[in-house]
Amino acid sequence: MALLDFLKNKKEKEKAKEKKAEKFLPVKKVEKKETSPTDKNLLRSEGFSYEIVKGPHISEKGNILGEKNKYAFKVYDRSNKLEIKKSIEGIYGVDVLAVNIITIPAKKRRLGKTEGFKKGYKKALVTIKEGQKIEVF
Repeated sequence: MALLDFLKNKKEKEKAKEKKAEKFLPVKKVEKKETSPTDKNLLRSEGFSYEIVKGPHISEKGNILGEKNKYAFKVYDRSNKLEIKKSIEGIYGVDVLAVNIITIPAKKRRLGKTEGFKKGYKKALVTIKEGQKIEVF
């Protein structure tokens, strides 16, 4: 009979937990406040990841493209255009018009008798809205 008493006690404990839970059910609903147009950057920051963009790709060509509202970034290999766009908009707070992706392959290098490879990477050229600027230096 001890086994049946155990099951009976278990059911009573579950009922007690349910009663406690019922006490806490009527919870106040928190209303979302409307965001003003000045909170635009806060809205952008949702849903983006710092793990997409490794950092800016700084070069002579990149500096020349910067004058045309185009910026180069090194990105992770598995990232796509939409992820890159969200990420750049969230991190820098700019409007991205276009994203072009270039995959740079690994290149063979030699140092004396030792042969190896220079690591390949993925580069994104991001075009932003005119009048906006990204400070990468």
